[in-house]
Amino acid sequence: MILKLTRAEIAAVDSVIRSRRTIHEFTPEVPAPETVREAIEQARWAPNHHHTEPWRFYLISPDCGARIAELNAELVRQKSGDQAAASKLQRWRAMPGWLAVTCATSEDANREREDYAACCCAIQNLMLTLWARGIGMKWGTGKVTRDPRFMTLIGASPSEFTVGLFWYGYAGAAGKGPRVITMWWSTARSIATRAGFIRRPRMQRRISRAMSRSGAGLK
Repeated sequence: MILKLTRAEIAAVDSVIRSRRTIHEFTPEVPAPETVREAIEQARWAPNHHHTEPWRFYLISPDCGARIAELNAELVRQKSGDQAAASKLQRWRAMPGWLAVTCATSEDANREREDYAACCCAIQNLMLTLWARGIGMKWGTGKVTRDPRFMTLIGASPSEFTVGLFWYGYAGAAGKGPRVITMWWSTARSIATRAGFIRRPRMQRRISRAMSRSGAGLK
């Protein structure tokens, strides 16, 4: 049965989706673990082909987070020196909440690709659920997440790979990130696609102008 929402409920859903931003600066307060677990419960309702449910969620303790921060600083030091490593270590140690998401590997390349996509859908569910509760996140996929030692630290199986390392907490500064809208359309005469890039302000007017100039209509 398809859910039918009221206009107010639809507006609330739209607001959560459009207002969510990556948070780079957090307050020291750590959100309650039960709130994060509730969000994980919502995350697992993401679409996944053949119901594989390939995601694995790891709530990272402060001690484990500190070790990950030190591992990351070690990798930064090798590339950029002591000063950069010290700065990165200080920043990472200040993060309030830590979480990792991994995906089960598969011998079938197509299935693994589908499973990775499912994990990304689950993560979006997670982020939106937390955002609706006033909690922001930052999704990281840096070098440290591909280091075998990272997987050992979080207790992941060798049959998994990392989808992301996440910081979560209450925003210390408002996130930014205006979106560029990409329109794809095709005409009946050609299978080639064309893209129009229209920024959010005065969006509808600019969409109309772009379509008028191209002579194409949305299909």
